Amino acid sequence: MGRQDSEYVWKKNTEDIQEQFDFMEELGSGAFSEVYMVKEKKTGKMFAMKCVKKKQKRDLNLENEITVLRRIKHDNVVGMDDFYESRTHYYLVMQLVSGGELFDRILDRGVYSEKDASRVIQQVLQAVSYLHENGIVHRDLKPENILYYSQDEDSKIMISDFGLSKMVDNGIMSTACGTPGYVAPEVLAQKPYSNTVDCWSIGVITYILLCGYPPFYEESETRLFSKIMKAQYEFDSPFWDDISESAKDFIRNMMQKNPHMRYSTDQALRHPWIIGKTARSNDIYFSVSVQIQKNFAKSKWKQAINAAVAINHMKRLHLAHSELVLRQSSIPDINVIDVSTQINNCKHPNQDRLDPKVTEINRNVQGTHYMSLPTSPVELKSHYHPMKSQSQTSGHHAPSMAEQGKHVYHSEPANLNGYAKSKNKTVQTGVCSVM
Repeated sequence: MGRQDSEYVWKKNTEDIQEQFDFMEELGSGAFSEVYMVKEKKTGKMFAMKCVKKKQKRDLNLENEITVLRRIKHDNVVGMDDFYESRTHYYLVMQLVSGGELFDRILDRGVYSEKDASRVIQQVLQAVSYLHENGIVHRDLKPENILYYSQDEDSKIMISDFGLSKMVDNGIMSTACGTPGYVAPEVLAQKPYSNTVDCWSIGVITYILLCGYPPFYEESETRLFSKIMKAQYEFDSPFWDDISESAKDFIRNMMQKNPHMRYSTDQALRHPWIIGKTARSNDIYFSVSVQIQKNFAKSKWKQAINAAVAINHMKRLHLAHSELVLRQSSIPDINVIDVSTQINNCKHPNQDRLDPKVTEINRNVQGTHYMSLPTSPVELKSHYHPMKSQSQTSGHHAPSMAEQGKHVYHSEPANLNGYAKSKNKTVQTGVCSVM
């Protein structure tokens, strides 16, 4: 198996895909596709297979994704090894990535620092720099598209999901698409844009990795988009008090409103915080993990995450006293396949100006309730649904969306065309047409 240049060789026809592959287990499903772990019968190799049901009309997004995937090969990018077509389905044979999502790994660590975040972002930048050098813009970078290759402690980072990617000749695009909350101001403003939109998204991801909550949060979608277009965000106390000025400088340059002044991937890779000179090594695990848990809740995290936060924090304290080097403990495995839910329309996480360390772990475990979220974009009628808190807890902590009874913002790609012309209308969730 491998990528072929000939149009007639790389696409293989099959009457029954199970003649070539054994289906081991389902990894995930959506409105028009399912992903399975498969084993190639001929070689015994394991892959992830995306099975896409054919539509009556041309699937431009799928065609675009396949075109991009055939063109790329990089250590930090999930690649396509083969492609099959049957009468009813398309089958994308993808590199199997088994290390889980970014937030899962952070919550499972027990110890986490700026240096860890810096190493993650450095690999993301290397992958995105490769894409840009090859005329490809990802356009939908977000935490759930950043995966770990394996369960190994030192596993590399992998970039995935090229459904909204674009191959450009002149470097200028106009289609407004992406995931609100990570999309650059010029995209929302319906202005022509370049590959620096990816750099903005990396800045947003870096911000989240260092505090656990998104830089833009509002009760209404209109206000949220307005804040993004103005690049109106802050480094709030106390959550940013222990974060280095170098990290903040890196974020400011990545989340620069003017795309011409924004860092490119090459500039970002040379920043002192990325090359390891200025990233701090002090542990920020507790505050970041608590905020991730509150602001990026997944339905499958209901029980496991709270237990992981408590157990990993206790483990860290034990290691600090005993000076042991063991970093793993017997905690529940967190293996989340669903697309995660981002909460953007939330109140300021620093509303009470209190240190997150005063949050009682037992209260988090017993008092927080989450709504079961739909797993498919088809099930979503709009971007947000009310989520009222059932918790009757007392005391103070950084409030989560559920505890405030605000709106949940589903982290799904959206067609943002027309937003600037009709700011008072709700933008419908769905993948945009790639132009």
